[in-house]
Amino acid sequence: MKKIAIILCALFLAVHISAEVLKPVKWSYDVKYNTDNEAVLIFKADIEKHWHIYDLKIEGDGPVPTTIIIAKNSNFTLKSAVVPITKAVVKYDSSFMIKVGSYDKKAIFQAPIKIHATKDFKITGTVEYMTCNDGMCLPPELIDFAIDIKGAKIPAIKDSVSMGTVAQISDSTTKTSATSSPIVAEIKKDNKPTKSLWLLFWLSFVAGLLAILTPCVFPMIPMTVSFFMKASKNKVMGRINALVYGFSIVFIYVVIGTLVAVTLGANFANFLSTHWLPNILFFLIFTFFAASFLGMFEIVLPSSWVNSADKQVDRGGLMGSFFMAFTLVLVSFSCTGPLVGAILVQSAGGAIIEPIIGMLGFSLAFAFPFTLFAFFPQWLNGLPKSGGWLNSVKVVLGFIELALGLKFLSIADQTYHWGILDREIYLAFWIVIFTLLGFYLLGKLKFSHDSDMKSISVPRLMLAIITFTFVVYLFPGMFGAPLKAISGYLPPATSQDFDMNAIMREKNAQPNQLSEFGETPKFADFLHLPHGIKGFFDYQQALAYSKKVNKPIFIDFTGHGCVNCREMEASVWADPRVLKILNEDYVVLALYVDDKTELPQTEWVTSNYDGEVKKTIGKINADFQIERYNVNAQPYYVLLNADEKNLATPKAYDKDVEKFVKFLEDGKKAFLN
Repeated sequence: MKKIAIILCALFLAVHISAEVLKPVKWSYDVKYNTDNEAVLIFKADIEKHWHIYDLKIEGDGPVPTTIIIAKNSNFTLKSAVVPITKAVVKYDSSFMIKVGSYDKKAIFQAPIKIHATKDFKITGTVEYMTCNDGMCLPPELIDFAIDIKGAKIPAIKDSVSMGTVAQISDSTTKTSATSSPIVAEIKKDNKPTKSLWLLFWLSFVAGLLAILTPCVFPMIPMTVSFFMKASKNKVMGRINALVYGFSIVFIYVVIGTLVAVTLGANFANFLSTHWLPNILFFLIFTFFAASFLGMFEIVLPSSWVNSADKQVDRGGLMGSFFMAFTLVLVSFSCTGPLVGAILVQSAGGAIIEPIIGMLGFSLAFAFPFTLFAFFPQWLNGLPKSGGWLNSVKVVLGFIELALGLKFLSIADQTYHWGILDREIYLAFWIVIFTLLGFYLLGKLKFSHDSDMKSISVPRLMLAIITFTFVVYLFPGMFGAPLKAISGYLPPATSQDFDMNAIMREKNAQPNQLSEFGETPKFADFLHLPHGIKGFFDYQQALAYSKKVNKPIFIDFTGHGCVNCREMEASVWADPRVLKILNEDYVVLALYVDDKTELPQTEWVTSNYDGEVKKTIGKINADFQIERYNVNAQPYYVLLNADEKNLATPKAYDKDVEKFVKFLEDGKKAFLN
């Protein structure tokens, strides 16, 4: 019927074409910038009276839908499919004898993009549409467009799908709800990094303050400030030199962060966060720094570097202040190196901006006292004298570095299923490390560089009490306690051999809800769900079971190295209401995006968005998440029916239990309706 209607329209026009050329639709294009590297492409159709064009999606044998094809370009990526802003009017069309959505007078469509190029460029493509009125239809028309785009000052990270074909756009539109859930998901995902950057900044700022209390740095405060006050001809010049000195420290550290960002930027995100090689390397780096802090050896840069920089200080003036800052950075490296290294290791796992933010926070705190005491030199008299207490600060940091380094070894162990650092082994290490730290604070443990201590101070006693309290908190974890406060930094509870909670669950367990399926869930021998939940780890298997038992699917996009995933499982999934709903009302499906298990060649998948062949469980699941939902962050929760349609707007990291319960309940209601 569709083809016949179009042919009749064409014949009608052929008879009358000499009389009039009809152009009832005029297209215009614009771009709206939300941030420096995010924008929205606008496609507007002005439609003459009595004429209309059709919606992006037409069910059945109807008119040609409006299709906007955006050419693929490395300068940008599309964050989602093209979606309408104007609401289509759905009504019966007598020409095609079906109900269709159409637009009168005007139609506006949009497509959000992320800009990667720093230079101006054009986005090109085509618009195909069909125009009709109450008496006739014009043949489908294909027109080209080109939109000028301004280059970004800070390029965006390429973490979204770039859609360049009709099939890709149509598929994405079909698989998402009419409320354009991919855009909602992307907005949620983009909000989170902003909070993470602030968190990274303040953590780095605290690290900078801690660095001041190390024996390499603290004694230099009065020495360097006195230098500026004596070397300057007057008080004003002394303060100017001190400002230059402080800004130079910030500049030097930010340059280091920028170099790390350029060389280890976003392209290495997945490799750095999940591959065994960088994680083992980071573990060794943390262990190496911890050994240095504990006094095993000093990390010292070549003396020639320090001497060369020190000679430049004698030049005086503003240049002398810069080289004084450079000398401080070099001399203090044995104390600041471990802290700086920790920041860079933590931040080098993804965004280009993160190492820069980390170094900015660290250097601002680090430079602060030098500038402050230069303005108020009389405060120098109130500083505590250098002594053994500074080495104690260094040793405490060494214990903390040793504990934190285990996280990287744990990630490698989980993603490759080595089984060498299960949860109870990990906790045993932490219990021993923090117990030794407590004894050190009480003066019962002494290192070679420590001074004799006849008595302990009250602050030191308070720190010891806090440390031993933390150790007592850790002990129940050896028997399966969730330890919610630190759950994100521990291996999953499913890796624990002796778990009292699991024993009690098995004792009181109902018959396995999967027994009706007649087969063992794929990958269940090495992949697990928390809290004894029975579920699947393969999408097609879960989908088939969902159809069999007529239950909706709960998809958990997760990862072995996902800190937020573990926090959600410990804080939200553990709630009795959530567990009850998941166990009774949903088919639970966990899709690990970082698992390194390689599948047989018959199960390999060729990606529709980057053309690469995905061979491992993790890469196939990550590809599925990006292609289907345009999101690559975890955790990410999706509710589907057996027809693969969304039952609710997908949900990301949110520790509000009430909202999560409502999310699950809304999905149940949508499924039943």
